[in-house]
Amino acid sequence: MSSDAGAVAQALAGRSFASVDDFSNQELAYILALASDVAEYKESFAYACRGKIMASLFFEASTRTRLSFETAMLRLGGQLVSAIDIGATSLAKGETLADMARVVGGYADLIVIRHPWEGAARVVAEYAGIPVINAGDGGHEHPTQTLCDLFTLQRERGRLQGLRIALWGDLRYGRTVHSLAFALARFGATIVFRPGIGLAAPEHVLSKLATDYGGELVRGDVLSQAEGEGVLPVDALYMTPRSPHQLAMLPHLTAQLELDQGVDALYVTRLQKERMETMKEDLRPEDYPVVDRSLLRKKGFERSLVLHPLPRVDELSLDIDSDPRSLYFKQAHQGVPVRMALISLLLGCSPRRVEPSEWFEDDWRPVAHPRYTHETGVRCANERCVTNQPSELRYLPRKFVLIVGRPPRLRCSYCDHEMAPPIVATAEAYDEPLSRRKYHPARSRWATTIRPENLLLFASAEDAEAAGLRSGVT
Repeated sequence: MSSDAGAVAQALAGRSFASVDDFSNQELAYILALASDVAEYKESFAYACRGKIMASLFFEASTRTRLSFETAMLRLGGQLVSAIDIGATSLAKGETLADMARVVGGYADLIVIRHPWEGAARVVAEYAGIPVINAGDGGHEHPTQTLCDLFTLQRERGRLQGLRIALWGDLRYGRTVHSLAFALARFGATIVFRPGIGLAAPEHVLSKLATDYGGELVRGDVLSQAEGEGVLPVDALYMTPRSPHQLAMLPHLTAQLELDQGVDALYVTRLQKERMETMKEDLRPEDYPVVDRSLLRKKGFERSLVLHPLPRVDELSLDIDSDPRSLYFKQAHQGVPVRMALISLLLGCSPRRVEPSEWFEDDWRPVAHPRYTHETGVRCANERCVTNQPSELRYLPRKFVLIVGRPPRLRCSYCDHEMAPPIVATAEAYDEPLSRRKYHPARSRWATTIRPENLLLFASAEDAEAAGLRSGVT
């Protein structure tokens, strides 16, 4: 075992896992390697977490995630306390997430939380004082499901780097595909986005892929499945360059060029009806894309594995359950060793050290976008964001990072949604006489001349004027 492996294991102790980007590639590789060790030597972990207590807080419906987490803790020799009905907790009385986190953090050694508000797990991690694991926060992320997905892909394909994965179905509301897309991009994947009608991946997810992971995003191609056999509509294609000149060529390539080499896996998701306030007229169930035996015979899919986070509804035909490429039930079972590995590492209780089969020469770290620290009244535009909930408004600061561009954008630090406020100014304007304190349209050239640390963004001209600025447009 290399000294690097021991250092990685030590670095994970005491950490929280609210987003897949909380861990580096090396850390993800170590967790997957330990999960493989758990699967092979389960008895060696039987008492790893004896004396430890996990708080299982599931405020949305769950079968696999909740039971696999609780099974994992029990197999590690730990104990559980749980809450599964938000109406039976003090949150229903108006208690804040921060106060709940502080209290539960004094009862347990680890919190696993599923919550309908996007960014809720990040808030709990900030206030609990103990490790916190995100088991799904609204339509935002589901990072431990991504660990299970990566574990399955690695075991079946023998690697993570350079895979070709098609994300299929509800890409708008399906939180599992958001986390998985970010992780796959970091491992140099080609990602094909094949949504149902009206269910394309959210713009903030595609924007983050384009700005943070070093690849190229190509939008709106139409992908032919096989010569003379119709078309497969593709909303976007993300690709990491495989040769130095490829990025320059990508805007002129069709998605078919990539799929000529086949898809390593189809990652299928159901229609997330529970996240829709009303069923849109154009979201007819009969139009939802289905993976069946006939699809798997077509060009590009002959060797494709089929993954699904479950539960399924009608998007996976029963006729492929017996196909050896259909891995969704195995994928669900592997959630136990994966979560055993994660829990034992975050609690610093793993009895074994491992050497990952796949280290990475260039370990990925999050892009250090500038923090936006100015109070200009801008709020996250995502109504499902934790920062927009009445109980949290009175204490929770709105936090953003600045994505430099024309126009500049703000990304919420809790839910990742992005917005492009239409008005910009510079903080240096307040050093000028009143007549020279100007604001400008965000798409004007002025936006690119202001240093990031001085950039002020406003939701409207009225907000800028209320802050003592005048229009710079003459």
